[in-house]
Amino acid sequence: QPPLVESGGDVVQPGGSLRLSCVAPAIGIILENLNVGWFRHAPGKEREGVSCISSGGATTDYADAVKGRFTVSRDNAKSTVYLTMNNLKMEDTAVYYCAARFVRCPGIGYMSGTDWGKGTLVTVSS
Repeated sequence: QPPLVESGGDVVQPGGSLRLSCVAPAIGIILENLNVGWFRHAPGKEREGVSCISSGGATTDYADAVKGRFTVSRDNAKSTVYLTMNNLKMEDTAVYYCAARFVRCPGIGYMSGTDWGKGTLVTVSS
C-alpha cells in the first residue's frame, strides 16, 4: 500500500471545479505533523509543484499558474489535506500527486525520502 492516497480526480469541462483529497493510511505517517505538497505531471512535461501547506496550516504556497484558482487546506482532525481547484483549464490536465515528509513549504519542494501517493488523474476537456 502506498504511504499516501489521493482521490477526487475526474473529467471536467473547462471552468469546472474539483476537490482532491490526500490521506495517509500507512502506519508511521502522521500527516498532521507534516508539510504536504501537491504536484502534477502532465504528458510531455516535467513534474511541477502546484501547492503546499505547512503542518499547522498557517503557511501555504502556490505555483503562479494556479494562484487565485486553487486552494490548499487541511483538516488535521480527519488527517486529510485537500486541493480545491476552481476555474479549471485544459492545461491543468495531469496526474496530481500529494507528497509528505521532507516537503518544503513555502517553496513547494521535496527531497530524497519524501513519501508519495500513486496520483489521481484530472482531465479538463470540452
